[in-house]
Amino acid sequence: MADGFAPQGSIIERDSAMAGLWEKLKGSVTPIEWRLQAPLIAEINALKAEKNAVVLAHNYMTPEIFHGVGDFVGDSLGLAREAARSDAKIIVQAGVHFMAETSKILCPDKKVLIPDLRAGCSLAASITGPDVRLIKQRYPGLPVVTYVNTSADVKAESDICCTSANAVQVVEWAAKTWGVDRVIMLPDEFLARNVARQTAVKIISWKGRCEVHERFTVADIADLREAWPDAEILAHPECPPEVLEAVDFAGSTAAMSNYVMTRKPRRVVMITECSMADNVAADAPDTEFVRPCNLCPHMKRISLENIRDALVNEQFEVTVDPVIASRARAAVQRMIDMPPPVTPARYDLVKARHHVDVELI
Repeated sequence: MADGFAPQGSIIERDSAMAGLWEKLKGSVTPIEWRLQAPLIAEINALKAEKNAVVLAHNYMTPEIFHGVGDFVGDSLGLAREAARSDAKIIVQAGVHFMAETSKILCPDKKVLIPDLRAGCSLAASITGPDVRLIKQRYPGLPVVTYVNTSADVKAESDICCTSANAVQVVEWAAKTWGVDRVIMLPDEFLARNVARQTAVKIISWKGRCEVHERFTVADIADLREAWPDAEILAHPECPPEVLEAVDFAGSTAAMSNYVMTRKPRRVVMITECSMADNVAADAPDTEFVRPCNLCPHMKRISLENIRDALVNEQFEVTVDPVIASRARAAVQRMIDMPPPVTPARYDLVKARHHVDVELI
């Protein structure tokens, strides 16, 4: 067969859907890899049908997972919404542990599996429920906005969750609803700093950081400009504020994907996790992607093999204490019920040179 990706006459070769998937992935997957991946993809998809299961695949999953077995794909907010709507009996979370907890919070009657229990998150690990309780004692009467990248016990201490796609909207809603001019926003320091530049609401935050995004620097952007002067550079708002000032566009994972798909730039750089660019590139064949990315070691614990094993053995079930889940559900549901922003949030536009900083706890 062309490109030698499957043995002559194999079931994978005869399957038009698999052939179409290879056409999409061959820019990021080698023929040798595909010979191993294609049978696993076929097996996983058959298991999903047999067990009434779905795979929720985050943007940071590798392309063979994202495009090959993901029934619902996207950012944390999109996956949370799909988890709430799904009528499947089993949800396999191709992402990290806090995402699986969020699915379980929204779907208490479903079995939620994570293929590797070690798939954590540096940002989620930076803060605990007891930390939030102490913060609330220090700042009584202020609403707590919590980034969805947090554990269930942190969400249980929160008033509403947010993602990078709607953080400004949620912060302003919370301030208005509570009738205050200050909001506690946890735990990402850089997201909080970048939100503070887009709103008049004062923000109190925590020194939590994403180990992937905090490593990008202004010097990185300058080097990219020198090497690829015609490239459009996009960044995620978990990056330091000075990085966002140096790029052409900054927004959530969904906003960055939308930017590429609508603008169709000739060459683009995405300052975020590596697989994000690979997954967008599969749908944007006319755009060249420069990839000076950082890998998330936690996301990369998820593989086709352990997704298959999770389905075969229905193993590594994620549970949440019902009392914690009930309290956390209110905060997550408020986020889901928020109408989407009229336009995707942009973090590179500093309103009126608004450089008000956050108060760090």
